[in-house]
Order: sequence, then C-alpha cells, then structure tokens
Amino acid sequence: MAIPSFVDQVTLHVAAGDGGHGVASVHREKFKPLGGPDGGNGGHGGDVILRVARDVTTLVDYHHEPHRKAGNGAPGAGSNRSGGKGSDLVLLVPDGTVVRAGDGEVLADLVGAGTELVIAAGGRGGLGNAALASSKRKAPGFALKGEPGQSMTLTLELKVVADIGLIGFPSAGKSSLIASISRARPKIADYPFTTLVPNLGVVTAGQTTFTVADVPGLIEGASEGKGLGHDFLRHVERCAALVHVIDCATVQPGRDPLTDLDVIENELTRYGEQTGTDFSDRPRIVALNKADVPDAAEIAGFVRGDLEARGLEVFVVSAASHAGLRELGFAMAEIVKARREALPEAEPTRIVLRPRAESGLGEEFTIENRAGQWVVRGEKPTRWVHQTDFSNDEAVGFLADRLNRLGVEAKLLELGAEAGDDVVIGTDEDSVIFDFDPETPAGAEVLGRRGEDLRIDQSDRRTNAERRQQLAEKRAYEAEAREIRAAEERAASGALVRDAGPAGDDPHADEPDADDPASTQTGGVDATDRDAP
Repeated sequence: MAIPSFVDQVTLHVAAGDGGHGVASVHREKFKPLGGPDGGNGGHGGDVILRVARDVTTLVDYHHEPHRKAGNGAPGAGSNRSGGKGSDLVLLVPDGTVVRAGDGEVLADLVGAGTELVIAAGGRGGLGNAALASSKRKAPGFALKGEPGQSMTLTLELKVVADIGLIGFPSAGKSSLIASISRARPKIADYPFTTLVPNLGVVTAGQTTFTVADVPGLIEGASEGKGLGHDFLRHVERCAALVHVIDCATVQPGRDPLTDLDVIENELTRYGEQTGTDFSDRPRIVALNKADVPDAAEIAGFVRGDLEARGLEVFVVSAASHAGLRELGFAMAEIVKARREALPEAEPTRIVLRPRAESGLGEEFTIENRAGQWVVRGEKPTRWVHQTDFSNDEAVGFLADRLNRLGVEAKLLELGAEAGDDVVIGTDEDSVIFDFDPETPAGAEVLGRRGEDLRIDQSDRRTNAERRQQLAEKRAYEAEAREIRAAEERAASGALVRDAGPAGDDPHADEPDADDPASTQTGGVDATDRDAP
C-alpha cells in the first residue's frame, strides 16, 4: 500500500491532560501533633494547541497518528507542595488549516505563521485541604479531585494558501506551466488526471515573489464529486486570482476554448453555492496554452478577441517553448501586489475555544424532569461533582453545601421535588445520581455544618479571665486545706493531753510483769500448767 505524502484532510482525536488531585495532609512535628492542614494543590493538566508553522505543508503526520494526548498534572503533596503542571501538546499545522468539529461546524480558520488555537483545555488541579481551610473549617479532612481534561474529535482541512491558482481541464498543461515558471517538479505525463495532489511553485517577477498552486484537473460535474476536482476545489478559495489554463490543441469532440471556460466557471459557481464561497470577486486571467502547436496557435488567435470582449486578460503561452510566460508572470505579480497592499498585515493570534454553557447564557444551572428524575445541568454543578471524592463524608458534605449555596436545593423544592426523588448531576456520559433529602445533614457525626469539623473548634487555650479565675480557685482551695490541717493538728494535740490522767499515777501498774514466768499466760491458760497431765 502506497504511503501518501500529501494529506489535506484528516480526522484527529485530541485529549487534554487531567488535573492532578489535591491532597489532605496535617502538619506534624515534635510537641505539635496537629499543626494545621498543609495539603498542596494538584497541578493543571496540559492543553492541546494547534500552531501554524511555515515549514509544515501537509497533514500527513496526523494521518498516521490520529490520537494525541497532553500531559496530566501531578498530584499535590504535604508541606504545602503543589503538583506540577502537565506538559502542553503543540501540534504544528500548515498555514490555511480549517478546524471543524465532529458535526462539521467551523471552529477556527488558522491563517498566518504563529497563530495558535487552544483546541482542548487541560483540567484544573484539585485544591488541597490547606486551600480549603477557613475560619469555620479549620482542618478539612478532605481535598478536591482534579478535573478531567477536555477531549474532542476534530477534522483538519487544509486549504493551500497560494496567491495564484491554476485551474483547467485535465491535460491542459497546468503542471507543465508551473514547472516552466518555477522550480516545482510535478509529475507530467500524456494522460488525464496525472496530477493527484496540488502542487505549489514559487515565482519571482520583478520585485514580487508569489506562490502558484496547480490544482488537479476539473471536469464537468466536479462540484458534484466527479473526477478529482471536488476534493481539491477548496485549495483555490484563498487565491488572489485564478488563471484558466486552456488547452488549444485538444482533439476531443465538443471541446473548444470558449466551451472549456464556460464549463469551469459553471463548476466554480456551483461549488461556491454549496460551500458559501464567492469566486466572483477574484480576478481572472486566461492562458491559451500549447501555442507551440500550429493549429493551437491558430485557434488561440480566433478566440482571443471573444475572451477579451468578456473583460478577461488573455495571454497566448507555451509551456514547452516558454513563449508568453514572462508577460503572464508579470501580470500575475501585479494582481498579487495590489492585493497585498489592500490587505492589513496579519498578526499571529491566540484563540481559546470555550465550551458552551450547558445551562445557557446567563444561567448557572437548569433543572428539568426527565422520566421521573430531576436532571441538573450547569458548568459549576458538573465541575463540582467531578471534583468530589464520594468515599469521604466530609467531601460529600462540602459538595452539598456548595450546591445549596448555589440554590439547587431551593430550586428543586420550588419545582416540587420530594424526598427520595432521584437527582442527576453531570453530563450524559458521566453523571452521578443522588437521593434528594434536604432535611438530612451530610457528613460524619462529628461535623457541624456540612463540611466543617467541630473537633478542631474545641480549643484548650485559656483566656486571661479564665486563668485569673483558676488561680483564685486554686488559692482558695489551698487556704481551705491549710485551715483543715491546722484544725486537725489542734484536735490531735488536745486528745493527747486528756489521755495523760492525774500526776503520779502509773497507767501500766496493773499490767503483768513480762519477767515473771508465773504471770505469763497464753490464750487465757496459765503457761505453767501446759505440761501437766
């Protein structure tokens, strides 16, 4: 299978990079186990950019590799470290590339070297819990996920940017003519449809340098797809002037210069009606070719007057002998010079495509009932759903609060939604279904407002008034304790004085003498009698 070297129309599938996820992290160090949230944000995904380059003349690279994707953003990290941005994907296209959506809508017409089109924007990175912290939500236990990048299918269509377009029937000598006036070397042979792709040649006439495009031969019915002309007529849409190359030496029946001219003009008119292109304002030049053939020179002399009567500038030329080519070149240069002076200088531009708002102009969201489900459409609700980690209760509560602040819950109640109804948020391809229950707070049991953590609100730090009160209570407690100990000591000393008795009395006088064995008893039995029978 032959590998094409010239491709002027391709289908391209592009996908921008996804945004990196934010991270939930808490700063920890010695003696400070809860130093506050320090989760970094995720990086943005890379964009897909089409850029016009002068040295690119075909779309063949995208014919072989139609699927292209930009780099993803890196996730965030602790210590407030944000993820890196994904690398942009720059696709180089030829000057004069028309970008169409999958449905055929023209998105942009890229003309001028350096012109850029951001065809697919990368997803935004998710926020880390450090960025989500506030006076009410001091330590969020969740982070937002990165948004997916845009993806779309495009059709790239090349319309060769040439100053002069050579048009005519097959084998009229267009390829020979462009080879004679420039250094282009197209394929030349003695049979119809030798030229299968447009050829470009650079021509210099005096101080003017311009480009000439040789368009494959046109036949009657080319605007309807007959022959090859239908595929390549778009290449003459940008030309400053059209040169009719007419074969005066043809021997085909029913062919003559005037008829050939009328047929080609009719095909241009019909093609313009189909595509909305107006060729009526393009100057025409007629080149009566193959004048080196005696019969052809005679025929050219017959029809020249009739053509000039139509207001056309006519040149009798020969690509073989180069007769009349110099005059033809200067005539084309004059037209090109006048057009360039009339047009403003083109400056490279940067175009960014923005998707249409799902909710319509001026509205943040819309709600409609489809088959018993409440379908919420809007850029913000859809983006928030993509950012939410549904495995985290705090994240779900945060989403519910955002939707409530936007007015989604109030609108649902106004439209008659009841508890238990299905609420669908997101696109048709990627949506999430919720059970509508506005009375139930979302989040864990320790949460106050949805998405807020009351554990962090319980501060152990004392105020000055609390310190003074606690100090006073401590001093009062110590004074009371001292009074109790003093009273106990006084009571103990008084008891000792009372137990002492009258002076001279021996309190132990009645106790038995430990040295007297006769008085020693154990268990109420006289110890001297233990050995008695």
